[in-house]
Amino acid sequence: MIALDEITAATRALLASAARLDDADVRAPSLLPGWTRGHVLTHVARNADGGARLLTWARTGVESYEYPSLEARAAEIEEGANRPAGALLDDVRQSADRFADAFALMPDEAWGRTVQWTTGARHPAVRAADARLTEVLIHHVDLDAGFTPGDWPTGFTARMLTSVTASFARREGGPDLRLHATDTNTHHGNGDVLVTGPATSLLARILGRSSGAALTGADEVEIPFLY
Repeated sequence: MIALDEITAATRALLASAARLDDADVRAPSLLPGWTRGHVLTHVARNADGGARLLTWARTGVESYEYPSLEARAAEIEEGANRPAGALLDDVRQSADRFADAFALMPDEAWGRTVQWTTGARHPAVRAADARLTEVLIHHVDLDAGFTPGDWPTGFTARMLTSVTASFARREGGPDLRLHATDTNTHHGNGDVLVTGPATSLLARILGRSSGAALTGADEVEIPFLY
């Protein structure tokens, strides 16, 4: 299970990047198509609140959905994206604190209780901790403020390479990948298409965050955009 300290460290790093942005910066494009940096920061904040609601559901047994709907989620992000830089920063910080508070209140037995995400997927609540760390680290890159895939923690990169290749293997029509991380000499997936290169470059490619220029074999398969 992901520890709160790991999520907190990733959040502090994102907040440090966001604190360097002024009002013009947050209205500039992020690395996500159609989204400004303000959209990214608002999404990270609302994700924290959604995760806190899922943890509260698991702890109390009272249904508290991540978002009312996917449409409501999109509307909240759009409505919040054009706020001043200071307001965006405060929102990310305060919502992260709310998530941390909800995490700290979880008794051990609650982590295994099943809750439902907005997509309808049902998972043990422990998935909310994994998902929060993933959102913070990936969208920190999307913020385009100096943090790159090379800054991802090695443990996160290794876990995600295993998780994403397994997810692709379960999908009908998903990319049939077998990855070899040359810097760590680790292998992920059992597909027919071999892609090799540094671990962070592999992860950035399979998340749709790079062209795969540093990899061998990446141009042989179409990889969907994730997160």
